[in-house]
Amino acid sequence: MAEEKNNQEQAPPAEKEPAAEEKETSKPEAAKPAAEEKETSKPEAAKPAAEKKPAAKAASKPAAEKKPAAEKKPAAKATKAKKTKPPKLEDKPLEEFIQEHYIPTLKTAMEEKGITDVELAFVEQKVPMKGVANSEPCWQVVGKWQNGDRQFNIYFPEGNIKGQKAFSSSTYGNVPSTLESFMIDERKVNLELLVLYTLQRLNAQKWLTRN
Repeated sequence: MAEEKNNQEQAPPAEKEPAAEEKETSKPEAAKPAAEEKETSKPEAAKPAAEKKPAAKAASKPAAEKKPAAEKKPAAKATKAKKTKPPKLEDKPLEEFIQEHYIPTLKTAMEEKGITDVELAFVEQKVPMKGVANSEPCWQVVGKWQNGDRQFNIYFPEGNIKGQKAFSSSTYGNVPSTLESFMIDERKVNLELLVLYTLQRLNAQKWLTRN
């Protein structure tokens, strides 16, 4: 026991390394200056953007020039009056229709039948018949030939060709004995029909046949 203690006492203590050296070994390297760090970390300046290629040149051939629009013809002047259609013969006043159209056409038709001495007149007078002599005057077409030995009357009591009409005939200056209706079944009345019906009535009296 005494020997062990002596040995322990005699053993020199473990040498400790100086703290300075320890610090020196553990001390990190001094940081590099910030400027240097910035230089290293600083990215390279961005390259300038690639220059844009100039737009393709317009086609060498010039575009075809547009033809000017055809000039429109000026519209007809609004002030120019439209041509008015003349009224139908049947729509004319009764006196004008009878004097200018019916009488000349009927006379020509009767002459073609051999009656060349007919006298036609358009008059306003009372009906020349017994029993109606006191009636009011009305427009009539009076036809006479053979020195008045033959006579017919066509009556227009309503003053137009589309209204009521009547017919009478007489010989040797006598007063007509009957008053007959005339064209009562015809809804449409015009110049041609009026002349045709007149000739039919005269033919029914056998006045258009040569004896």
